[in-house]
Amino acid sequence: MNLVKRVSAAALVVLLAAGACDSGGDAPASAPPDKVTYLTAVGAFGRESYAWVAKEKGFFAAAGIEVEIRPGSGTTENLGLLASGRAQFSANDLSAVMIVLGNGKYREDVRAIAAIQQRTLNSVTALAATGVNTPRDLAGRTIGGVQGGAPWLLFPAYAKLAGVDASTVKWIGVEASQMPKLLATGQVDGVGQFVVARPAVEKAAGGRTAVVLPYSDVLTDLYGNALIASTKVIREDPDLVRRFAGALMEGLVYSIEHPEETGQILRKYVPTTDPATAAAEVALMEPYIRANGVVGAFDGARVARAIAILRGTSIIAGELPTADLVAFDFVSGQVR
Repeated sequence: MNLVKRVSAAALVVLLAAGACDSGGDAPASAPPDKVTYLTAVGAFGRESYAWVAKEKGFFAAAGIEVEIRPGSGTTENLGLLASGRAQFSANDLSAVMIVLGNGKYREDVRAIAAIQQRTLNSVTALAATGVNTPRDLAGRTIGGVQGGAPWLLFPAYAKLAGVDASTVKWIGVEASQMPKLLATGQVDGVGQFVVARPAVEKAAGGRTAVVLPYSDVLTDLYGNALIASTKVIREDPDLVRRFAGALMEGLVYSIEHPEETGQILRKYVPTTDPATAAAEVALMEPYIRANGVVGAFDGARVARAIAILRGTSIIAGELPTADLVAFDFVSGQVR
């Protein structure tokens, strides 16, 4: 990316809050880099590749940060690692984080600081040959999903609004990397996946057509993944949080503007990657990331509406003020 384009992309992104502006968000050149651990939401798929892009293109290094990137294992496990101090940042579906925090777990330990996708990517994905074409076709079916992951946690809310009796649908725990294979071999009728996983599913199924049932069709105010930080690092080093958010969002923008290069970068760090499939996922993710020319921002009123949706479907039992979910001080353009 040339300098002009890079500056333009960065301007879309995390235009960092005032506290970081004096230094441009970069650590002093003479200072040793801050070392942090970042967890992907789940696995090491194309949709998670922007973290490796930020590493490969030097965005983290320019911000004075040395990052260890680890494949995550879903919302519940990731939040536990943040709460225990074994990681400082993770990507996780914001709605799943709402469910965990709204039911009283990790509420003092984590906060969302930036929106990675402006709409939820969650879905149930099936093969057309199984006869699953609408949400109601899921009745009596078996769905594979990451236990504690967002598609599983959100399914009761989706089912209620889509007119499906969730009690008739059986979920079983499977590893994220095994989902396309299990679906292709008929061991499950559907998988709880992100909508952008369609290319991987169809490849595993030998080119058979996949049917994607997006949760966003009925859960319209929900965000997708968010950058989550431990409250400990927010409290003790807010400048590090700003710098990390800025570098990660810069990687996010670069990845969607260069999907083919992104697929190759991911293969460098994860040799089992099919770069073409990864690039296809990244390209599909682009419209979920940009909204009104802003990347990374939250709207507090919309966050409140999303909480209300989940409370209205009884997935969240208690109150969840937006301030207990989102720290609005680290990305400019966020509306409280």
